[in-house]
Amino acid sequence: MSKPIDFFLYHNSRYNGQVKPENLVFNNNLQEFTQKISYICSLETAGKLTPEDSYKQIKSLWKELKRSKKQLGIGQDNFTGENGSEEVGE
Repeated sequence: MSKPIDFFLYHNSRYNGQVKPENLVFNNNLQEFTQKISYICSLETAGKLTPEDSYKQIKSLWKELKRSKKQLGIGQDNFTGENGSEEVGE
């Protein structure tokens, strides 16, 4: 049985971290981010994208990844604030 073309274009590596839904979603987002960055770099190297366009696209992807991290609560302790200090008034 042959594998679909998507397997080769969008191959995900196996996840070995702490298995929580938010970690799995972020890992998938991170792998998608790296795949898109790779395409952008290849297109820029081949002269199909200008360095400025490449930079803008990468910056936009980075902002999406940061937003995803924040929305999923990655790196935040549920009992402390985002910076690790206890919050008052909760």
